[in-house]
Amino acid sequence: MNWHQFVYQGAVYDLSHLHPRSITYTQSAKDGKPERCYNVDVIFSLHCFTREPGVNEAPAANLLYSDDRETRVFDFRRYALSIRLPEIVARLMGCKCFHTGKSNFFTVEIIDDQGQKQNYEMYFTASRSSKKGVINLFIQSAYIRDPDYRSNRPKVNHWAKIGFGIILYNTLNNLPIKPPK
Repeated sequence: MNWHQFVYQGAVYDLSHLHPRSITYTQSAKDGKPERCYNVDVIFSLHCFTREPGVNEAPAANLLYSDDRETRVFDFRRYALSIRLPEIVARLMGCKCFHTGKSNFFTVEIIDDQGQKQNYEMYFTASRSSKKGVINLFIQSAYIRDPDYRSNRPKVNHWAKIGFGIILYNTLNNLPIKPPK
């Protein structure tokens, strides 16, 4: 899905950085295993730049953004951080990924505009594409962890690290990716 720009009070927020793209990831040879290349189609959800309305919040109509499934509130902070998502996605092979117990998740530590470290979490799923030898990577959501989102975060002691290469290999070969116990 190609996202249309968002216009608010005369300012235009371009979303072309979140248009679908194809990436080839290369997993280096290691421990006698050959180098592997994975062709991946990446799709970004509107949750990467929007949010649910808060409890008892009645957002103005000009702050709403819709796709064919839902309407949410445009979130300027999420939007600003979403500009970094293509770079983060491109570097996934070197990132630590974690299971949520339902889908996969990982935390990226970034420096915000004030020079402070923040936990920017990007949630994604991987599935086999109908195109032979291709994996779909669906970026479900991405945001800074704050008090509004604490309750849905998996407990730290339940995080189980998994390499992104393993996620791609198992997905492509229809092998299970076991969540933590």
